[in-house]
Amino acid sequence: MTRIYDCTSDSDTGESDTSQSKYQAAIALACSAIGRGALVVIPTDTVYGVAADAFNAEAVQLLLDAKARGRQSPPPVLIPTVSTLDALAVDVPQPVRDLVAAFWPGGLTVIVHAQPSLVWDLGETRGTVALRMPSNQVALDLLAATGPLAVSSANLSGAPAALDALSAEAALGESVEVYLDGGTAGNTYASAFGLAGEGSSTIVDATGFETNGGLLHIVRSGVISRDAISDVIGVLLAPEAAPDAAVDPADAGETDAAPTLSAPSQDDTDTSR
Repeated sequence: MTRIYDCTSDSDTGESDTSQSKYQAAIALACSAIGRGALVVIPTDTVYGVAADAFNAEAVQLLLDAKARGRQSPPPVLIPTVSTLDALAVDVPQPVRDLVAAFWPGGLTVIVHAQPSLVWDLGETRGTVALRMPSNQVALDLLAATGPLAVSSANLSGAPAALDALSAEAALGESVEVYLDGGTAGNTYASAFGLAGEGSSTIVDATGFETNGGLLHIVRSGVISRDAISDVIGVLLAPEAAPDAAVDPADAGETDAAPTLSAPSQDDTDTSR
């Protein structure tokens, strides 16, 4: 039987000791589930995501199976701190660091080269990884306890992304052991950046930086606007693709990473995401 745990009152809100203990117990249950290789649904600042231990290949496969997707659509990885970027990635160019400083925690995903020494299997990544530090406190508290999590939007492949725990449970049911309910997701960015976006994180690909003249490419538009990114890195942002080369919205997803300039499969709409 799946369970939904209320996390709308956290330990920083001044709620009663009872509310605090319930929140802490929910985080502990989710952490325990992750440690056993089970799946957990978490809120993020964009949509709800289904999470697995990024270093447990069987758990990652459970995540892909729950969503009915293949290994050619590897999930991105949510991380608890900015410093984790260098633990998981190599050859991170300065413009990526500038974007991370501006937009993490938040709705920016960066595709970078993965540390070759890492023992993990996220799918057909071709040596890359998509990383994001979310701004949702529930997600951050869980990440602080578990470390990096592979996270894809909490929906079946091809279905709308879930914006609340009940919708996620309706989609994923018994395949998920713990659902953390953090209220409605996706309300963060209209006021912060003046753009509601598509409800997804914006994905910037840096994997061609050393060979394409030092440019970063936006491979999926989302809650962080192109103008906001350009304000940070200026001419290092590659021009927008011509209309005939643009990514079909039906093919680009919220939390599914892809190497180089192949946009994520867009049947999701967030690492979370």
